[in-house]
Amino acid sequence: MRLQRRSLALAITLMGTLLSVAPAQSASLTPELQKALDSSKYVYVQSARKDGTLGKPAEIWFMPYNGAVWVASPVTTYRVKRIQAGQTKAKIWIGKMDGSAFNAKGSIVTDPEVNKVMFETYAKKYSSEWSSYEKKFRDDLANGSRVLIKYEPAE
Repeated sequence: MRLQRRSLALAITLMGTLLSVAPAQSASLTPELQKALDSSKYVYVQSARKDGTLGKPAEIWFMPYNGAVWVASPVTTYRVKRIQAGQTKAKIWIGKMDGSAFNAKGSIVTDPEVNKVMFETYAKKYSSEWSSYEKKFRDDLANGSRVLIKYEPAE
């Protein structure tokens, strides 16, 4: 009887440990949202202020990649400042302000490989404008005056 109680106690302890270290499931883009992202030229990013209200939407170039929306923004923008201050909530509108949208969590990422994919994507997606902006994007990401932001779907 004593052995059964110890076994039960051990099983409960192990179960609790496993549950506490299991990764949280994040939201993902629906096929409809992914399709809208794949066919849209712009997204509109609304980052959350300290009080939780959404700021003014900003039309921005973007790249859908690995289930997230990626943008490169100057460090002087509110979306970057808010993420740096720990306010990571945002709303992403796809294509137009009255179109499809999703709630997101933003994070600043440093990844030269993603930068490379972004440059290649922008060269195709924004082909008529890219030559005017390419050097600035590359230089600014290299010197830190622009950062890469990853917006992942959130509940």
